[in-house]
Amino acid sequence: MNGLLDALRSRLGEAGLLAGGDLSAYERDWRRRYAGRALAVARPASTEEVAEVLRLCQAHRVAVVPQGGNTGLVGGSTPDDSGRQLVLSLARMKRVRCIDVANASLTAEAGCVLADVQAAAAGAGLLFPLSLAAEGSCTLGGNLATNAGGTQVLRYGNARELCLGLEVVTAAGEVWHGLSGLRKDNTGYDLRDLFIGSEGTLGVITAATMKLHPQPWERLTALAACSTLDDAVALLGRARERAGDALTGFEVMNRASLALLARELPQLHQPLPAAAWTVLLELSDAESAEHARGVFEGLLEAAFERGIVQDAAVAQNLQQARAFWHLRESIPLAQAQAGLNIKHDISLPVSALPGFVAEMDAALAAWLPGIEVIDFGHLGDGNLHYNVQAPPGVAPAAFLAAHEAAINEKVYDAVCRRGGSISAEHGIGRLKREELGRRKDPVALALMRRIKQALDPQGLLNPGRLL
Repeated sequence: MNGLLDALRSRLGEAGLLAGGDLSAYERDWRRRYAGRALAVARPASTEEVAEVLRLCQAHRVAVVPQGGNTGLVGGSTPDDSGRQLVLSLARMKRVRCIDVANASLTAEAGCVLADVQAAAAGAGLLFPLSLAAEGSCTLGGNLATNAGGTQVLRYGNARELCLGLEVVTAAGEVWHGLSGLRKDNTGYDLRDLFIGSEGTLGVITAATMKLHPQPWERLTALAACSTLDDAVALLGRARERAGDALTGFEVMNRASLALLARELPQLHQPLPAAAWTVLLELSDAESAEHARGVFEGLLEAAFERGIVQDAAVAQNLQQARAFWHLRESIPLAQAQAGLNIKHDISLPVSALPGFVAEMDAALAAWLPGIEVIDFGHLGDGNLHYNVQAPPGVAPAAFLAAHEAAINEKVYDAVCRRGGSISAEHGIGRLKREELGRRKDPVALALMRRIKQALDPQGLLNPGRLL
């Protein structure tokens, strides 16, 4: 190992290799569920340096764990406790290489923080719509490696739909120069889609060309109180009918999630009285502010008339709109402050969500009285974060150790019966690897393993994750 570290230090310089000392920022995940011990942390500053790191690791048969902002929720970017895995941090590769306004595209390196990509696009008068609660620290490479979703998937799609091309370093240290800005390129297998969502197991994304969109003339944001999840789904249908593509966001939060916010983050103002379900909806229009306001007002009026909305608060300015979104995006932080919890990042057809929630809420309450179901997420695209917290007075870590496996089985059984997915946007990592092996179609798993074997025959790229 000393030979590898000496070679890496020679190639990357002192700033490019961290060996010894406190590496905990790279060795522990955001949820503090996984803590490992790295051989060292390589911090290359260029694509060629990434390629050199991978060539050296192949020669020394050392496993590599690619890492972006280390904000993942499934243990996919932290090393194991062997002390023999090299963390490959892309944090120094954070340049926006170019913005092509005429082509409505931006090329940035994998270590660019998502908020900085958004700001660069805005500086050119355009919009990069990928938006997550962790956008101040997550990175573009990690977003693509996990095919991140976020709050605007309803209109703009996941990270995959926003990506035009990639630059990737293979396990063998070869560089695929695929940074195309083309919307059409039918010249064989789509390698871009192979690497997006592969969680660093097939190659290391070093840069990407991403689609940009026009900045909206108007953004209109409201909170709406609904008595049932069925009513929230009905409101979504009405919003789609009236707003079409102008419907940018449609989030939902159950009563328990906002009660948790009130306990853990009481400084956050909640403008509506407690309701069974609170919807956060946003319309944006790139053509006419007047048209957007008319659609928005008509939608809420019709929802009140039909009885699917009992109360509403409409943001009067940008500051209030941001405060509404901050409520929604602060729920994960409130959960982290409350202690370990059992997270589920599930996806179902929107029509199946009310039945799933009713069944699971009743089953879990009967089995474990007093538990709290913190249910929130992206109703517009069928993605719920159906999380379970310990009853009051029960230690969160002990509750998780005793009940996580059984609760997961109940939740995932109900999801799969309805044709859903056990991972909508967080990925598989280590947390859901065994679950994927049990529930994924066997033919699909076999194909995935063949691809892994072909691209990483030594199994050195993020081993033990996903497969």
